[in-house]
Amino acid sequence: CINSGSTIKCMSVHPVLKKRDDFEDVLEERRRSSDLRYALRCYTPTLYKGLVPCKVSMLKSIVLQSDHLQCVIKQVSSESGDSTECVAEEASLILDEMAHRMQLSTVRFFVFTLSKAFKRLFRSVCVNEEGIQRLQQAVQEHPVVLLPSHRSYMDFLMMSYLLYMFDLPLPVIAAGMDFMSMKFIGEMLRMSGAFFIRRSFGGDKLYWAVFSEYVKTMLRKGYAPIEFFLEGTRSRTCKSLTPKTGLLNIVMEPFFKGELFDVSLVPVSISYERVLEESLYARELLGVPKPKESTSGLLKARRVLSEDYGSMHVYFGHPVSVRSLAEGKIKRSQYNLLPRCIPQKPSVDTHEFLNDAAFRLVRIQEENMVLKPWVLIATLLLQNPDGMDLSSLTEQTDWLRHLALAFGAFLDWPDHEACSEVISCSLALHRRLLSVSAGQVQLSVTDGPQVETTPEEAVFQRAVVVLSCASYRNQILHVFLRPALLAVAMQSANSNRKDDIYNCFNFLRNMFSNEFILCPGDSVQDFEEACYLLMKRGVLQVLEHEIVMSASGQSTLAFLCSVLDPFLQGYQVTPYTQCANVHYCAKVWGSVFLSFFLSFFLSFNYSFYSARMLNQNCIKISTKY
Repeated sequence: CINSGSTIKCMSVHPVLKKRDDFEDVLEERRRSSDLRYALRCYTPTLYKGLVPCKVSMLKSIVLQSDHLQCVIKQVSSESGDSTECVAEEASLILDEMAHRMQLSTVRFFVFTLSKAFKRLFRSVCVNEEGIQRLQQAVQEHPVVLLPSHRSYMDFLMMSYLLYMFDLPLPVIAAGMDFMSMKFIGEMLRMSGAFFIRRSFGGDKLYWAVFSEYVKTMLRKGYAPIEFFLEGTRSRTCKSLTPKTGLLNIVMEPFFKGELFDVSLVPVSISYERVLEESLYARELLGVPKPKESTSGLLKARRVLSEDYGSMHVYFGHPVSVRSLAEGKIKRSQYNLLPRCIPQKPSVDTHEFLNDAAFRLVRIQEENMVLKPWVLIATLLLQNPDGMDLSSLTEQTDWLRHLALAFGAFLDWPDHEACSEVISCSLALHRRLLSVSAGQVQLSVTDGPQVETTPEEAVFQRAVVVLSCASYRNQILHVFLRPALLAVAMQSANSNRKDDIYNCFNFLRNMFSNEFILCPGDSVQDFEEACYLLMKRGVLQVLEHEIVMSASGQSTLAFLCSVLDPFLQGYQVTPYTQCANVHYCAKVWGSVFLSFFLSFFLSFNYSFYSARMLNQNCIKISTKY
């Protein structure tokens, strides 16, 4: 569709459902051979053609002596009044605290340990080998940046494990300082390629300079693939978070300044049939403080090894060329106006480019996420809180499967297996979240043993189950999001006029722009995609000036509206929370919400449980509107 004046006209260009690669279970071979022999095997990684051999000690020296860092040291010395020697010593200490010290012997120990753990945790770990082949080619041609999705602490461990398995260069991984404080484990992570950075730098100019120069030096030298999470942190809700652009700017800057011909960005989608932290995330969302990372906590958590977490899928996407991304959008000549060593703040155009690129990369991650049958079942159970008859659940899950596939979902549905058998297997795997009795399936009252509780505790336990289930429902939101926005817009517009519906669609899209991954400037394209998908399913007809629902489309539109309903209700609840708690900050938001949540639901009903799945951006939106 094109916004021509005040009229929305449909184009003939439609979204194309792309073909995805096939998967191979990498644990199959591990179950048949010795883990020790595998960990000690000859490791011969594919190398970057422009690699400059560089030891860890030499890398530190190059960073500290770089023109950029020396320039910042002089600036900080001038501003603080400290001698340049004193500031240089501080920079050296920062780098010592930050830098990795990768040793292959430590990596081998982790490979041996993780082989044992993964075989107990997962039925299968499936990887697209075509993606691995593309990555093997990419690491030879240009410096590579790996951008995995982040749903679990298991993500970065699995990434290094797979790269070792396929003889790819081991990545250096941006990790939070929380891990560094873990006795023994923190140092082992450092020797496996982790470099530790603060969660926020504030106005610490020296720290930022050391950090950025360290990353850029490794990139320029082709030292190793850089790995970081675009979302910045694990998503407790299992829906993609608004991407951060700080590190993305750092890895693109050598290209902007002409120091590198190109950089390859590789989005990686990691999907779990059952997330290890599902219950922990739900409690954190309800205001329970996040447990501090510690070695003792890790040892206590070893009981997870006795649980079944189903299958895991890792999809390595097509490498994205920074050169191609920036073509026609970034004027690299602006970076030649000053010597390269002088720090420059990104221009407005660069900020917009980084933001757009980050959103599109996360969107690629979403599109390549592998969805399991439980995601569909959880979606239906949340829309039917009183439970569903097993036969009805089977029928509706099959209907939803076909709808999701028509909308482009990457669904892992067993071939040649009856729908009822697939659903039975999924229900068994997630039995902690539901109860099945006399052919009736419903969400469980608690995720643990049932004991006598107070009303507040009962509400809290119920909320843990609902939020755990909602986190799985959230995994499929990107598939239904655009058609759902159109469905709600049609319901809200009280008109069949295309312009009126588009205006409602655009308002909803703007309101949810920080809640879901909606690429900046793609409003018309998203509207066109939603129209096409619903037309293809026979849900509506798009005429020249009108959009008309077909007689058979009522149930589909009702379902799509219900998908967004928890988020719409959550945005209604948020202002009430703000009225009840005028003074708040981000750190206490969880406990503020929990207090309000318990008092609100004890006097009302459970329909707003999923309100806690909202990003904190909804607070800003509620004040804006």
